[in-house]
Amino acid sequence: MRSKISLSGVFITMVMAIVLISSAAATLIFVQVYRSGMEQSAVTSSDQIGVQVLNTVENYTREMQNVMERIVENMEQGTDEDIFIQNMVDMRSDIVAITTYDAKGSLKDCWSNGRELKKTNLNSQSYTVPDAADSRLNITKPHVESLFVDYYPWVVTVCQEVQGKDGERLQVNMDIRFSDIANYIDNVGIGAHGYVYIADSEGNLIYHPQQQLIYSGLKEEKGAELKEGTHTESEAIYTVRELENCDWKIVGVCYVDEMITAKVSSAVSNLLKMLCGVLVAVFLLGWAFSELFSTPIRKLVTAMREFEKNTENFIFSPVSGTTEITTLSNSFGHMVVRLQKLMDQVRQEEITLRKTELNALQAQINPHFLYNTLDAIAWMCEEGKNEDAEEMVNSLARLFRISISKGHELIPIEKEVQHAMSYLKIEKYRYKNQFTYSFDVEEECLPYLCNKITLQPIIENAIYHGVNQMLDEGEIQIRIYQDGEDIVFEIEDNGVGMSEQQCYEIMHREPGDRTGIGTKNVNDRIKIYFGDNYGLNITSELDEGTCVTIRVPKVEEEEYAKK
Repeated sequence: MRSKISLSGVFITMVMAIVLISSAAATLIFVQVYRSGMEQSAVTSSDQIGVQVLNTVENYTREMQNVMERIVENMEQGTDEDIFIQNMVDMRSDIVAITTYDAKGSLKDCWSNGRELKKTNLNSQSYTVPDAADSRLNITKPHVESLFVDYYPWVVTVCQEVQGKDGERLQVNMDIRFSDIANYIDNVGIGAHGYVYIADSEGNLIYHPQQQLIYSGLKEEKGAELKEGTHTESEAIYTVRELENCDWKIVGVCYVDEMITAKVSSAVSNLLKMLCGVLVAVFLLGWAFSELFSTPIRKLVTAMREFEKNTENFIFSPVSGTTEITTLSNSFGHMVVRLQKLMDQVRQEEITLRKTELNALQAQINPHFLYNTLDAIAWMCEEGKNEDAEEMVNSLARLFRISISKGHELIPIEKEVQHAMSYLKIEKYRYKNQFTYSFDVEEECLPYLCNKITLQPIIENAIYHGVNQMLDEGEIQIRIYQDGEDIVFEIEDNGVGMSEQQCYEIMHREPGDRTGIGTKNVNDRIKIYFGDNYGLNITSELDEGTCVTIRVPKVEEEEYAKK
């Protein structure tokens, strides 16, 4: 059995599928475009922050370079250098000490903000003087200042060679407290977890916000060896910018998960929520829109089914809706009216046809019976049996009086029984008492109606084709009894019987056949009048006899009079 598919279901499914497919395609495109845009945005943001840090650190180192140039200039001129350098140390809180060393690395002079120098190991130095040909700022890696007693700040050293007033080559070192730069770097972030750090050209870390974790081996920094530019890795984006006045470089680190994946996931999540909302809205709108069409169509389909079940009494109520639905409803309404008119016309024609067929069948029976009866009377007259002939003529008159029945097709069973008795009396005269007959009729059946001349043709065939062929005396039994809502007539004889083929031929005689036409006419009249559920049935066995069963419904005279 095929499953039923509603128009509204198909419509909503199609709309939802189109919206879903379109939304999925749009979402994929959006994710790709948005991810690319977020990646570019992250690179731009990281680059901007890197440039800002670069400018800040570069300005600071340039300022330190200016300070160093002024110190070197003052020392070369040899005018009040002690006062100038000490004032410079006192003015700038970020300068821890300014020292000079001879060619052997021994400390010659030290200017500080009053810190006490150590007594030993003042001539050792863990760094060397860079190439004098390099015009950039010579600056070391961060290290611990170890010149003073109980004071060990974290510093970077700016160093430069200078010729003293006595012509001696000296190295001037300016130890700068690294905390100012470190505090600035610590406060710079790229996103929630991104950061900036400083490295030198060889990849050594100058300052890192998480350098304690790195030194302890708990974290590994992968971007220190990268060249200037932007580098996108699987987990992070590195932006590298090199300082012009020293060999430092600023490295900005931002995480892909934070800057891109998380934002893309959040955008996709919001987009999916919007998509769900859109799908719900589309479903509701699709349902409402489909109902605009499907509801009138369902009403029209229901009306058509009711019309199929009860065409005769169906009353159509027009269905309103769109122009197409209204047009279809009006067309169906016109069709209903036309079909009902045609059915009334066909019904009237069928009634006329049935009356015509009944009259034709009756006309076939009456001449046939009259011919046989007159033939019997003529035989009696020839034999000089005038009294018997007179009795037969009287019986014939009673037969025709009952047969006429004031033009009614249906007569009481009581009169039909009288009609059969008169006929049997006539036929018994004719056949010289070759058979006997008996009636077994329930009195309750007598008031009900049946087709007139129902028993006589069957009795005639029982006599002519049954008991007349016997050497012994024949017997005919007529029984009439009730069976539920029906009346059953049984005409049974003990004649020669018939084969199945003969029974079939009797029930299918053509109108032009001479013999057996009465039996078929009785069956046809009953079926025309009462329907195919009623009529005649023949059971017979050779040399045993034949039984004809006639079934008609219970019809009361008052009911028949109303028709």
